[in-house]
Amino acid sequence: MSFDREALEGWLAKAAGAERVEIVEAVPLSGGAIQENWLLSVAFRGGPREGSRSLVLRTDAPSAVAVSHSRPQEFALLKAAAAAGVAVPEPLWCCEDRSVLGRAFYLMAKAEGVALGPKVVKDEALGGNREALAERLGREMARIHAIRPPRPDLDFLPLPQGNAALADVRLYRRYLDALGQARPALEWGLTWAERHAPETREIVLLHRDFRTGNYLLDETGLTAILDWEFAGWGDPMSDLGWFTARCWRFGRPDREAGGIGSRDAFYRGYRSESGRQIDEAAVAFWEVMAHIRWAVIALQQGRRHWSGEEASLELALTGRMAAELEHAVLAMTPPERWTRGVTGRAESHA
Repeated sequence: MSFDREALEGWLAKAAGAERVEIVEAVPLSGGAIQENWLLSVAFRGGPREGSRSLVLRTDAPSAVAVSHSRPQEFALLKAAAAAGVAVPEPLWCCEDRSVLGRAFYLMAKAEGVALGPKVVKDEALGGNREALAERLGREMARIHAIRPPRPDLDFLPLPQGNAALADVRLYRRYLDALGQARPALEWGLTWAERHAPETREIVLLHRDFRTGNYLLDETGLTAILDWEFAGWGDPMSDLGWFTARCWRFGRPDREAGGIGSRDAFYRGYRSESGRQIDEAAVAFWEVMAHIRWAVIALQQGRRHWSGEEASLELALTGRMAAELEHAVLAMTPPERWTRGVTGRAESHA
């Protein structure tokens, strides 16, 4: 994306209550397969933010995936999380006036740290003590789950009707059907999920992409939780299953909490902050669903390239990841591993 720097400077001056704003430098950031992110070095003259600031501008990529929120919606989620005490970059301003950049966008303060999943997992100098980090991440997730409906500021988020797991199955079956591709392994996984869906006992705000790669670390620990474009209402065990799923461990399957630390440490932080008991059988179900969901998203990403909407080697390669995820789904759902308990809830015998 190229943009009219003068138009953005004028809008920023009004939003910040500054006499004048100068964008000293604008650098595109990597890692935004779904959105575009720019690092801006901004000089504010006059007003409450006088001085030089590093900001991140987040706007839509040329094409998007079906499950992603708009930028104004994501900004509202970021504000709600910040108010709940979640470690997020400070949300600053949101613009829906397309005459400024041609797309909606928002700005937030730059948070320092490293997010790249493989680097975070391998570089032990990041994040401090790994067990303490896993526990901290559990506490952060619990703070997100403290946000409950109804919330007028989040009224764009639909509430699940009935069983949240079955609602997800229906949603991802629709997305899979819309792709028009025969994917028997994913159809098997979705049918399996229908038969093993856990009960929904409560509805909370989910991040829905809380995983290694979507938070920032420096040498001492966690600095920010990123990427809120998938957030929505649902079963809290879903977020736990997404974070602990094998597909997000980046080559460290022994560290079940995101390739970072032990599951026990992550659970300990979550329980201490939330006071909520963890249904481990339900988490195991949601780990299977994590692979199904990521496979569908990967196919949607690949389609952005294959359709000609956005030529990108990264998107094309992401689409090819679906086969590996399908293999994982099959490996996780052999009939001998699962039974149905007297309540109808799935029970894992792994």
